[in-house]
Order: sequence, then structure tokens, then C-alpha cells
Amino acid sequence: TLLHIPPLPINSPSSPPPRRRRCPPPMAAFASAPQQSKPLVLGCGAVSVDYLATVASFPNPDDKIRSLALKVEGGGNAGNALTGAARLGLSPRIISKASNDALGKSILKELQDDGVDTSYMTVADGGNSPFTYIIVDNQTKTRTCIHTPGYPPMKPEELTKENLFAALHGVEMVYFDVRLHETALLVAEEASQRKIPILVDAEKKREGLDDLLNFASYVVCSAKFPQAWTGASSTPVALVHMLLRLPNLKFVIVTRGEKGCLMLERSMTDASETEETDVEDLLESLEQKVDLSSSMAKCVASKSNLRISADGVGSMSGRLIMGTAEDIPSEELIDTTGAGDAFIGAVLYGKHTTS
Repeated sequence: TLLHIPPLPINSPSSPPPRRRRCPPPMAAFASAPQQSKPLVLGCGAVSVDYLATVASFPNPDDKIRSLALKVEGGGNAGNALTGAARLGLSPRIISKASNDALGKSILKELQDDGVDTSYMTVADGGNSPFTYIIVDNQTKTRTCIHTPGYPPMKPEELTKENLFAALHGVEMVYFDVRLHETALLVAEEASQRKIPILVDAEKKREGLDDLLNFASYVVCSAKFPQAWTGASSTPVALVHMLLRLPNLKFVIVTRGEKGCLMLERSMTDASETEETDVEDLLESLEQKVDLSSSMAKCVASKSNLRISADGVGSMSGRLIMGTAEDIPSEELIDTTGAGDAFIGAVLYGKHTTS
């Protein structure tokens, strides 16, 4: 189970003063790129304001209940993930859209205060910024989201070539949460031409997802996505299927909540001459290596450059890695809001700080 460390509430009187500097405007960032000390990443996707109401337990239909607590925070998959990346030490830029209403101004300010460059965001003169009502169940530690999209929606022509080129200048990775998919596809095509690695958040089937996956160097999936997308009999089999179906993919990670995560990584050298290892048997062997008496998170990896197979799907060269999750006492657990986004922020950071 993942511990959610929420961003500073937008309207909280107890929030400490912002510690992060406002990022420079596009031309200043462009001019100073050679002196950039933090790795640059670009994200394209959703931002919003989240209204998080914590309740004792999720209400039944027609119930009237009271909240135990209410927080108002910046949200959206891309906004959350890039905030996490900024707090870990990267220098993120974001392509998204908000309106010039009170919510939009709050979204921009919170991102800027956390070190996310909002210079490439589109701000509409009218309409409404995106917002989400989130019901946090204190009993099950789950959350239910009711989202209201921003209006008017972002159109690809609102991202000019000049801004697109400036946003990509010096960037070491591009991340998509698969919102704003028409705009995202323009960014992905240009990033691919520049040979910039691309990470896609495959949370669930969405319009435009398949097009973005064809550009992806790395994919992070929710627990149910691999089987839903491939129709495979199990998650490990689905991961093999994904790497065979997406030849540009270097690795795919699936998050599994309290079970941790799995990563299937493609080898750069061909292992077709070696004996095949069934992916489900390989996962079982990794699970047997885990010390169940320890509450700490661990990483267990198979040998490199194995020939990993899945019955009825095929085989590929690579290795399987299993990460367990820390066993967090229930009294320390807040909720799972933004946990997947925080995970992606950590993956973005990890790709730039480790081999």
C-alpha cells in the first residue's frame, strides 16, 4: 500500500510560504539551457483542483453524511507526477490548459511554487478550469473521484510550433498521461523525431492511448490495464504480450498496490539461443526469494538476458524485476489519492539518477 504525501493545500492558511522559485519564461529557459543543472522533463496532460472530503465510510445511495476533513489541493495526473518529480530534484515543464478563473490561477500558482514551469500552458479567457471531487473512505483507505473537465477543451492548434520546439529544447524525457490526446500526439511525434525517450502512463483504455503507446520507450500501467489491453490470462503473460506488440518499448511496469510492482525489461542483446523460461514460473521463483518476515520494501530481479516466454503469446529477451511494497501500519496510511502519479514522478526521477 502506498503512502500519499499530499501537496500543500491551495487555500490552506497554515501552509508554509512557497520555497520554490518561479521557473523562467520560455525564452529565458531556452537561453539558460546549457547551464541547466537539473535534468529537464516535459509532461503533457491533466491539471485540476481537487476537493478531497474524508468520510468515515463511503455513503450508501440517498445518505446524508458529514465529512471528517476537507482539503483543497492541486491535482490531475500530469500535475501530480510533475510536482513529485520537481520535489525529488528534476526540472519539469508542463503542457496543459486551464482557464483564467480562480481555480486556474490557483493551479498555475501551486505548480509554479513547486518548481514546475507553466510557461507552455494555455490559459483560456473564459470557461472553467478542471476540478475533481474526491471522496476519501477512512475505513478502506480508498478514494472515489468525480471529475469535471475543463472547458473549452484544449485544441492541438493552441500549441504553436514555436512553443512546442521551445518546450522540447533540452528535454531528456517526455511524459504523457493520455489526456489532451490530440495535442499529446503532436508532442510525441516531434519528440520521437528528436529521439527523446517517451514515458506513457497507461492507467486505463482512453482515446488516443494506442497511438501514444506506439511511440513509448517506457510504460507504467495500473494493475488492471495489462490484461484489459491484451486480453491475456495473467499480468505476467500480459507484460510479455505488451513488449512483443510494442517493439519500441524498453520496459513496462505494472503497479500492484500493496503487492508492490512488476517490471519486464527488454534486453539489448538477443537471447534466442538460450533455453526459454516461462514468465509465470519466473515470477513464482522471484516471490519465493522474498523474506516475508521483513516489512521493508525490496527489489528482486531475475538474471539478465533470459529468454522469457508466455504460452500462446511468444518469447522475448529480457529480465523480470519484482518490487515489494513497504508494509505501512494502517494508522500511518492516509489514502491512495495520487499514489500512481507519485510513483510515475519517482520513475521519471529514477531514470535520470540511476543506471
